[in-house]
Amino acid sequence: MPVAVDRTRTMTASAVHASPLKPSQHASNPDAQTPNPRKRRKAKGKEVEEVEEEAWSWKSLTDSSASRVPPIFTRDGSYFFSASGPSVKIHSVATGEVVSTLTPPPSSVSAGAGSSQHSDTVTSAILNPHNPFQLITGSLDGYIRVWDFLDASLLQTIGVSLPIFHLAAHEALKGYVFIAAARPTKKKTKAGVATAEDNVVILRVSLTPNAATAGSSVQTSSEIVGVGKTRSTTGLAVSPSGAWLVATAGHKAYVCQTANLSAGFTKFVSPERLTCLAFHPSEEYFATGDASGCIRLWYCLNESATVKTPGVEKTAQTTTLHWHAHAVSSLAFTANGAYLLSGGEEAVLVIWQLHTGKKEFVPRVGSPIVHIALLSTSGEEEYLLTLADASFVFVRASTLKISRSIARIKLDPAISHDRPSSSTNVPIAVHSLSSTLILPSSHPSSLQTFSPSSSKLVSELEVSPSNRVSKRDDKPLQPARVERTVLSDSGDWMATVDTREGDDAFKPEVYLKIWQWDRKSGFWILNTRIDRPHGSKRVSGIAFRPGMRSTDDLLLATVGEDGNIKSWRVRSVKTKSDGVEEFWVARSILRFRTEIPTDVSWSPDGSLLAVSVGSHIAIYEPDTNALCQVLTCPDSATVSSVHFVGSSGRYLAVSGARDVFLWDLVFQSLRWRHHSSSAIERVLPHPTEEQIVIMERVPAPTTADVSTTKALVLSPYSSAPVSIRTLPFQLRSVVAVPSSGFFPTDPSGFTLVGITDAWSVVVFGDDVQLPEEEGASAQGITQDATVTKRTLFHDIFGASAFADLATAPGPSTSAATTVQPWKGQDIAEIFDAPAHLMPPLELLFDTVMDGFLAERPEEDEQEAEAADGEEMEVDEDVEEADRPLKAAPLDRVVDRQEMGGFVELFMQFAIKAPPPRSTPQINGGHKPNGVPPHLNGAHPAPPTPKATPKPNGALPNGHAYTPSRPPATPQADDTPAKAGKKRKKSLG
Repeated sequence: MPVAVDRTRTMTASAVHASPLKPSQHASNPDAQTPNPRKRRKAKGKEVEEVEEEAWSWKSLTDSSASRVPPIFTRDGSYFFSASGPSVKIHSVATGEVVSTLTPPPSSVSAGAGSSQHSDTVTSAILNPHNPFQLITGSLDGYIRVWDFLDASLLQTIGVSLPIFHLAAHEALKGYVFIAAARPTKKKTKAGVATAEDNVVILRVSLTPNAATAGSSVQTSSEIVGVGKTRSTTGLAVSPSGAWLVATAGHKAYVCQTANLSAGFTKFVSPERLTCLAFHPSEEYFATGDASGCIRLWYCLNESATVKTPGVEKTAQTTTLHWHAHAVSSLAFTANGAYLLSGGEEAVLVIWQLHTGKKEFVPRVGSPIVHIALLSTSGEEEYLLTLADASFVFVRASTLKISRSIARIKLDPAISHDRPSSSTNVPIAVHSLSSTLILPSSHPSSLQTFSPSSSKLVSELEVSPSNRVSKRDDKPLQPARVERTVLSDSGDWMATVDTREGDDAFKPEVYLKIWQWDRKSGFWILNTRIDRPHGSKRVSGIAFRPGMRSTDDLLLATVGEDGNIKSWRVRSVKTKSDGVEEFWVARSILRFRTEIPTDVSWSPDGSLLAVSVGSHIAIYEPDTNALCQVLTCPDSATVSSVHFVGSSGRYLAVSGARDVFLWDLVFQSLRWRHHSSSAIERVLPHPTEEQIVIMERVPAPTTADVSTTKALVLSPYSSAPVSIRTLPFQLRSVVAVPSSGFFPTDPSGFTLVGITDAWSVVVFGDDVQLPEEEGASAQGITQDATVTKRTLFHDIFGASAFADLATAPGPSTSAATTVQPWKGQDIAEIFDAPAHLMPPLELLFDTVMDGFLAERPEEDEQEAEAADGEEMEVDEDVEEADRPLKAAPLDRVVDRQEMGGFVELFMQFAIKAPPPRSTPQINGGHKPNGVPPHLNGAHPAPPTPKATPKPNGALPNGHAYTPSRPPATPQADDTPAKAGKKRKKSLG
């Protein structure tokens, strides 16, 4: 294994010619080769110092956090609402797509008294109990807004001048809503910032404006009645009868009669801090969850329990349910009130049967559960889970399995788990083959792939298996974290570094994993895992050799805190099956004196390798591992990063804590030095142009403000910035997108993608323009846009059978429509319904068989029958085997009459007892008197006569069955036995 000699020498002529330099760059006067004379004049003039700061255009690709508002379904269950900052998004239940976004106009936001001190984030939303097509929202800017979501119009805005936390209403209290609002306070926290969340007041607000503001855009309520004071509320709800108002805050449940608000609240004490609240849908009791994971059912809504006794804290009769080890974040009762759903940080949905106390689980939903909502319509009941990573998951009530999920970009759970990482490295990369971004996922040990063009989450990769949650009494387990991710220029290889911090009981773990892109399946496959590539020390830098190279010429360079500079290569080995297996092995190990390397960078053509070590830059020839040159940065104790600038590789940018140096490798001289008054966060070169951007952290003037970022764009010809850009946030990680990427922008400008301190993914740069997303603006909802939800009938008969009769064309006999054949998984989904909802198998047989077979055209039937008449001596089996069969059925349309027949059929055979028969049942058992057994074990009813199918194919209720096309006219030799043979042969 070759090791470079520890000596410093001047770059030789051969090394210069081996570097990626153009012949014109070897001139004695570098300024004479300046491609942009305007930049040269600006570098010499004084006007450079007068460059004004301009805001960089940017756009967020995701929300910064999960919404604190539970999702709300429309009355018909076709759509649901989710709050996102100041807006409310309307999602389609069937597809998950955003169909409209309700955003308040800026005029109404700036007119409120509380808008100067609070943001306009939506904190609560409910459907208007008197109009199911209206949505009522409350936000931190102190406004109650009433929306018509069908027309996407704002109907009314009422200002209360106090930040709103919760909303509640009831149909028995027409024209009124209850709100939990924060009152002004002089109390300050430990950080010295005044907060109002612990000083909350419950108010009843009338939606009728007073006469003075009735015609204005922002109205004032005609009546506001105070109910009582609480701490920071975690729930506010009205009982199903409308007689009781309950609020949870701190360690207490506050109960008040809506008919006697002047009496105030009666307080009931809980041993633990309450975190959520839910009312039973029909009975007068409610459930709460607390910080210890305990669920309590409170039976205190009666006259005697609410009698106040001075100086005595009230206790109520309760029932306790306990499974959660962490705090319960959400509760919800089913529509019939027989079950209670709970969820929390364990990422497990628990279904409690209230009558028996038994429970069932839906584990590993993907992230901690924040909210639970129920979709209860005429079809199957579903549970909608809002997760901490801003994604949604639907769970079927009948199977207790996840049916579908809605995700855009999953967020890092450090906010919800409250486990900040000691590492400042956040992985981010651009995959050129699939035009996607590789980002950290909802768990630190996973990565996710996001497509900006479609705004959808493509896939998720678990780099390191890790526990999602630990016991509440134990010390929190530190999960493995993916710290670095780099991709080769070809896009076929990806290298990741994941680490797990050590403690007294466990040693630290460091893994270098190299993944290979499977072009056929579109997924990353683990190729090689290297344990402890730099011992127990961290990997401080990693980079693939650039260029579209073959596997034999591709190298991977890593540097670590152990002082080693390592390179890795691909090794090919023939297998026993005459195949070739490729995996990565160590190629060389280098050291530069006793310095610790911090970063590594390749020249654009891969002929030079630059490593920052201490205050020096060591430049190697990777093919021979020879040390070509050493650059020393003056007055710099430690160099943090090194980058080649431009496509030629002539310049080398080196950054320290507050200084940036630019070296000219041709003339072996320092071109310029830039000193910054602020801390330098990072330096990024342009992918193709000879430009760099220096990002500095601008501290916030006060503790209430947010730190910002200042970006300086410099050229190799002057240390004065060409332009200065500002961003209203701080960045954890940034990557430059090539000009041939997926964002339409000027190739000469910068296009960057970064992750902010709030874990929001943003794209920014020079004139970055992203296409408008579907449903990002307020749009009206029409019945034509409604997508039919998938039901059991869709699983059996296919979605094409339920097309619109007004627009769907009739069946055509001239041309056959090509349809993909059914797969085995599709057939299995037909029988995924519960057994007690399934009809007998003999009724499903023909339907399933029609999915495999199709009737031949009438012309083919006549020709085949004519051939049969001429060749009677040919064996019938051979004749039938030679007949071709089509593999796919034709699409057909089911009319209303036939659909009504299907409904009646399922009601007769799936719900009621089947007709008596003397033949053995399907399961092989005989029953006395010919009465079949009931599925649920109930006593059978006396047998009743059933309508038998008519000879013409009519259904038992008399509705005629209409096939997709008329069958061929049977000939003399086309016997039923012959048709049966044809079907059996096709199945074979």
